[in-house]
Amino acid sequence: MKSMLAGLGEQLSKLKLSRRRLVIALLSCVIIMLIAFWFCLPKKLFTQSTSTVLLDRKGELLDAQVAADGQWRFPYNADVSDKFKKCITQFEDGRFYHHPGVDPAALFRAIWSHITHRKVRSGGSTLTMQVIRLMRNNEPRNVREKIIEIIMALRLECSYSKKEILALYASHAPYGTNVVGLDAAAWRYFGKNQQQLSWGETATLAVLPNSPSLVHPGKNLVLLKNKRNRLLDKLCAAKIIDATTCMLAKAEQLLDKPVPLPQYAPHLMTRLYVEKFRKNADALTVAKSTINKDLQLQVNNIVLRHHEELKGNGIHNAAAIVADVETGEVLAYVGNIYSTIQPEEQGDVDVVTAPRSTGSILKPFLYSAMLNEGEILPNTLVPDIPTQIAGYSPQNFSKDFDGAVPAKRALERSLNIPAVRMLRSYGTEKFNFLLKKLGMTTLNKPSDHYGLSIILGGAEGSMWDMAGMYASMARTLNHFSNFHAKYSAADIHPLTYLPVKAKNQATGAKENSSVLSAASIWCTFNAMEEVNRPDMETNWKL
Repeated sequence: MKSMLAGLGEQLSKLKLSRRRLVIALLSCVIIMLIAFWFCLPKKLFTQSTSTVLLDRKGELLDAQVAADGQWRFPYNADVSDKFKKCITQFEDGRFYHHPGVDPAALFRAIWSHITHRKVRSGGSTLTMQVIRLMRNNEPRNVREKIIEIIMALRLECSYSKKEILALYASHAPYGTNVVGLDAAAWRYFGKNQQQLSWGETATLAVLPNSPSLVHPGKNLVLLKNKRNRLLDKLCAAKIIDATTCMLAKAEQLLDKPVPLPQYAPHLMTRLYVEKFRKNADALTVAKSTINKDLQLQVNNIVLRHHEELKGNGIHNAAAIVADVETGEVLAYVGNIYSTIQPEEQGDVDVVTAPRSTGSILKPFLYSAMLNEGEILPNTLVPDIPTQIAGYSPQNFSKDFDGAVPAKRALERSLNIPAVRMLRSYGTEKFNFLLKKLGMTTLNKPSDHYGLSIILGGAEGSMWDMAGMYASMARTLNHFSNFHAKYSAADIHPLTYLPVKAKNQATGAKENSSVLSAASIWCTFNAMEEVNRPDMETNWKL
């Protein structure tokens, strides 16, 4: 009897142990499945390259560069227009805001349709599932892939809001040819921002990802129109738009063919890509610049007009910068006369940043520096006589000599010999150091390499540096009274085409001196206003 009871007890113990092991095994499976579910979604959903996009200071498109894979794919944009949200949910996923990523009713309808008609007549994919499908590069449609989409869609809804999921879809939906995403499609097919699209245009872009082949120019327009109009009727029935809006939207002309994207600042676009994005693959390739779009268009036209007048004389390159002196922000940037028709004119070269001979543009800096050091006064007489220094013999443009000339007149008339003699007195090494402090970045050789010829164009400088240096001088002079005859080191800085956090110069530290004094700058600008231009009309000063 005792042995029987002992055997029964042993069996019960084994049964309890088996149950415990079974529970542990089941719990382990559940934990493993939960872990697998949680980590089934990659950290970065989309890894494709995107277009580089340049915006103006108000966020309007200035220029864009195609992605590395040849696609017009704008970077992710979280701000999807309300019209598109309403259109796409009505067309693709009516219960989008109520299901957890999978719509059981839509799935059952799709399965039943497949069973009864032996073919797919309605899709069961939600917008969330379509995001997963786009992320997985449109894997072949089969049962296994559908199960994966369902699991990952449920997981996506755990970490992303409905707004974010809609934005992911809008940023990566296919729109035919090499156009991907709502932003690129709005510009390529309608030439405007997605926020500016009409109901008819938005409805067209809502139905296109479902059948992107309908976008081929001159083909399938009737089918596309019918799909768009059915969506508009659905919006009207849902009271999202009224009958009049629906009628007007149906009357809108369909897209015919892609239009070129804006190219208002192509050289700045290239510069932005090279300086900010080319070496940083993870950078968000969209930049809001300091450019004023309206001013940029005006300056583009001005430069083109001058080019038309000058090209008859063999002048094919021109550039312009318009900058705000107070902030140093560039408001307009024309790097060159951009032309893909005449490549021999080298219109793709950015003249703004290309180093070239400085000519006489450094003379005002020397004049101001010598005034600042007390070495000259505006009326100090400077020799303008035949000069030879260690085999170097500078010549005036006019080939004549004035004997002795006031320093300010030498600057006004841009006389070469007085400038060389003044530089010899001031010192080439000290002058080179001054230019670098003011912001000249192209002096990469010792001062002996340039010698005295630097004042007559013996060194190379960029238009970007020169404009920034003159703006720094003007800024220093403008602030002198406000700072109560003191200076701020922050006044000397280069130009910028990207917004930077403005420093509160009024409350910053002030100094008794600067690179160049306000008095020397004022005298320099005053002399430059008197530049002798006999070929100009009498009211040229205006």
